[in-house]
Amino acid sequence: MKISQLMLFGVFFIGISSIEAQEKTSLTLDEAVKMAWEKSNEVTLANTKVNTKKHELTAVKNNQYPDLKVSGQYQRLTKASIDMPNQDKSASLASPDRAMLGMANLSLPIFAGFKIQSSIDAYDNLYEAETANAAKTKEDVALRVITYYTALYKAQKTLDVLNENQKSAKQRVTDFIELEKNGIIPRNDLLKAQLLVSKTQLSIDEATNNLNNINFYLTTLLKLAPETKLQVNEDDFFNLKTNNAPTSDAIALESRKDLEAVRLQQKASEASIKVAKAGYYPSISLLGGYTAFDLKDIVTVKYAMNFGLGLSYDLSGILKNSAHVKEAESRALEVKNTEAIMTDRIKVEVQKSIEDYDLAINQSVVYNEALQQAAENYRLVKDKFDNGLADTNDLVEADVEQLSAKINTAVSKAAIIQKYYELLSVSGQLSQSFNLSKI
Repeated sequence: MKISQLMLFGVFFIGISSIEAQEKTSLTLDEAVKMAWEKSNEVTLANTKVNTKKHELTAVKNNQYPDLKVSGQYQRLTKASIDMPNQDKSASLASPDRAMLGMANLSLPIFAGFKIQSSIDAYDNLYEAETANAAKTKEDVALRVITYYTALYKAQKTLDVLNENQKSAKQRVTDFIELEKNGIIPRNDLLKAQLLVSKTQLSIDEATNNLNNINFYLTTLLKLAPETKLQVNEDDFFNLKTNNAPTSDAIALESRKDLEAVRLQQKASEASIKVAKAGYYPSISLLGGYTAFDLKDIVTVKYAMNFGLGLSYDLSGILKNSAHVKEAESRALEVKNTEAIMTDRIKVEVQKSIEDYDLAINQSVVYNEALQQAAENYRLVKDKFDNGLADTNDLVEADVEQLSAKINTAVSKAAIIQKYYELLSVSGQLSQSFNLSKI
């Protein structure tokens, strides 16, 4: 009796463990995108680069402020000999044993050939460009999440359809075994039904493998535990809005963050040309200082203040600087050409995405019609088979066609959503659709 109770408890415990192991984590697309933005290495790196550019901009801005330097010296002297030619030779001077010197110098740039302001403009645009690049990185990460999320639903739905079809296929085998025993159908028909079960099982194994791989990709991207099993809720998935799809490349040319970054880099390169041309001009600074000096028992200097203007002009730079100017102009031309190339590429991407989105919608309509046709065809063939008017080949073929139609219909619905978000991505509208700016 005790053994039976222990066995019953063990079976119950195993059953509970099995249920817990099969629990899946339901995750909406919004939640997945937000999680990726918060934990993705790519997003973290992009934000770090933005902070780096911000610090570089601050460092350049500091060049417009005064430089104040303070220095001091204290020295011990050993039997110093002091000779003052203009003094009476008979005068006896003490031998000082220490000397002290203190200085404070102030330099304020007044004019540097517009170099300082141009440098600030250049780094300001580079900072804005890096910010735009970071936004594009976040959109790219969001699109990867959408791609994996959609693929996870497709794999999940395909596996559900295959498992459902496998049940009916196994039931058919059970029925055919009885029919074959009673001599109603030949053994060859039973073997065909069993072969269909085996083929379906192979498809189930492949679908399971595909589902596990996609699940791992997504959990890795979202920094979840590898053993986490994600579940896409069908209602949440198909409640996603797919209206207001872009119909031209006009929005993309205004909203794409990578194109915006290149345009800002173009402004930075134009400012860099001005920085290079600053070498043709002199530099003027306002100077000021204070000096205190004490040579013990000999001389003491206090309140020695000075001020004036400082002029610096590299005359050889007039000839040498032309190479730097040409280099800066060439880099600006490179960026301009990059912008033209990217503009053409964006137009192609948008047009392709529009066509792919329209194709997905049209295919979904056709697949829905095909599913109805396949279901009706299977019903008619099944009736004929039951009445001896169709053979097993016809029944199996109709069953396979219905299975294929079910899978295609499920996948085509998900494809519309995926192509819609891909279109938003190439149009620079993906962030707005998820309100990602608040993440």
